[in-house]
Amino acid sequence: MKRLHINVKVQDLDASVAFYESLFASKPTVLKSDYAKWMLDDPLVNFSINLSGEEGGIGHLGIQTDTEQERNDLFTRLDQIEGKQFKEGETICCYAHSTKSWIADPQGVSWEIFQTHGASAVSKASVEPVENEVPAASASCCEDACCPN
Repeated sequence: MKRLHINVKVQDLDASVAFYESLFASKPTVLKSDYAKWMLDDPLVNFSINLSGEEGGIGHLGIQTDTEQERNDLFTRLDQIEGKQFKEGETICCYAHSTKSWIADPQGVSWEIFQTHGASAVSKASVEPVENEVPAASASCCEDACCPN
């Protein structure tokens, strides 16, 4: 099964958590001092918010997979799309261990394709770019991860 992932940058986490708790009629699945995530079944979505010093709004969109085969199928699709891509691989991001790649759409919107393997006590780990690929933005992860203009 695949799940749509939406990440929104916010400037007031407490107010945003209260808003989305009401909207989704659900407490966050993960709640940290700078991050919250709802793994919703109705609608089927991984919705996260994170504190940002930048203007609020859509951080990135993504597709989360349950299986390695689904992830690899989507990674293969990314390789066939012309555009800026960043193959992040194994990483720690958003308090989770994941395998991921990124691509920017024609408007520059970052799309994350990933499979999560378990929780992490830390928000993120540094990432070394792979030669000949577009490097992640300054912090990778949930802070505008992909493809700089």
